[in-house]
Amino acid sequence: MKNKFLRALTYLVLGFFLLSMAWLWLVLNWNYSEGERAGYMQKLSKRGWLCKTWEGEIAMVTMPGAIPEKFDFTVRDDALADKINQLAGKRVVLSYRQHKFIPSSCFGETEYFVSDIREVADTPPVTPPAVQGVLQPAR
Repeated sequence: MKNKFLRALTYLVLGFFLLSMAWLWLVLNWNYSEGERAGYMQKLSKRGWLCKTWEGEIAMVTMPGAIPEKFDFTVRDDALADKINQLAGKRVVLSYRQHKFIPSSCFGETEYFVSDIREVADTPPVTPPAVQGVLQPAR
């Protein structure tokens, strides 16, 4: 009787462990979404109490003078983190993949994982072309 109980308990624990590993593999390798975000690179730091991860932020500005929206992200690759640090303060485009339902912050504090970055050259503001024949207001 005692032997059957230990065997059942062992199978239960082993099954739970295998299901947990399968879930972890699935959420880290299956993308919920992917895309790009453009903005000014603000910060990137390696942080965490036990599990150190690269966490960053870009400021996305839609129009000059508008309040920027922040986009927080995680970087898993040290070489990519070095490349991002070199672009601090510059306008960049981040390619990211979103992974939902990650069970621990050991893999990253956000669900957005950056896979690539490229610098965007600042373009001068667009001025409207001069319109010919516009009536001047009466003085």
